[in-house]
Amino acid sequence: MLMIVTEQFLSLAAARAIWLRLAGALQPFDADRILSCSQEELVKLGLSRAKAKSFHGLAQAARQGHFHHDHLAACDDETARKLLVALPGVGPWTADIYLLTACLRADVWPWGDVALQAAAHDLFKFKARPGKAEMLELGESFRPYRAVAARLLWSHYRGLKSMKQA
Repeated sequence: MLMIVTEQFLSLAAARAIWLRLAGALQPFDADRILSCSQEELVKLGLSRAKAKSFHGLAQAARQGHFHHDHLAACDDETARKLLVALPGVGPWTADIYLLTACLRADVWPWGDVALQAAAHDLFKFKARPGKAEMLELGESFRPYRAVAARLLWSHYRGLKSMKQA
């Protein structure tokens, strides 16, 4: 979850650079280690103040048993999404990316992802980058494998940007 929070609103390159600094300073990533690092120290490592606050909030939630991967993995998508969004610094995009990548859910559609929207714009010839309504409608055509479609669209986006494929 911490990596996904780091990636919010950033390019992949910027997020990776910050993540490498965080990993060097915080491994092993556990609640005690994160909470032993002040929010100001987290900011010096490259996080925004809001993300540093989220790191502490997520560590506190994990320490208190409110964030447990195995429990989330056992929940249905909607229940897991609601539990995730209740965590500090976790919005719908972050919850969807967590469900898609960490829980390997097959039918998660992170419609608000900018790269996904850009790829859909190019592939499906939208007049402008699609918004929520268009992305939700597009996603319906890929049920029950929307996560697979998202991964393919991200691959297309990487191609558009001449990025190395993941």
